[in-house]
Amino acid sequence: MLYKYTLQTGNRDQLLEITGQVRKALQQAQVKNGAVVIYCPHTTAGITINENADPNVGRDLFMRLEEVYPWKHPRYLHGEGNSAAHLKAATIGVSQAVPVADGELILGVWQGIYFCEFDGPRKRTYYIKIIKD
Repeated sequence: MLYKYTLQTGNRDQLLEITGQVRKALQQAQVKNGAVVIYCPHTTAGITINENADPNVGRDLFMRLEEVYPWKHPRYLHGEGNSAAHLKAATIGVSQAVPVADGELILGVWQGIYFCEFDGPRKRTYYIKIIKD
């Protein structure tokens, strides 16, 4: 089963937790065992799994990514002016896979699934693919 979702980001850099939407898709699919793949079809956004208890984790993530990939750099050649967003997305990655057992996502106590915006605000799409054992 493949599900398509859209969301609107509000900032250039932003984390949006989508764990709840992934759980809803899994419930709708009525899959008890298998895996869920969350995929982002954009070159300036990504998907990550990280801590969902302390919002400073996201702030720290973006702070460090900005240090490594500053928005402006004298040697960037990409004509659109968003090289940093491409580099951040390549570093984070565009997908995550989560095992499913007994109808539940196998996530750690503090883990959440996040859509990562690096070139917003934009209307974005992501997909949830549910694979049944």
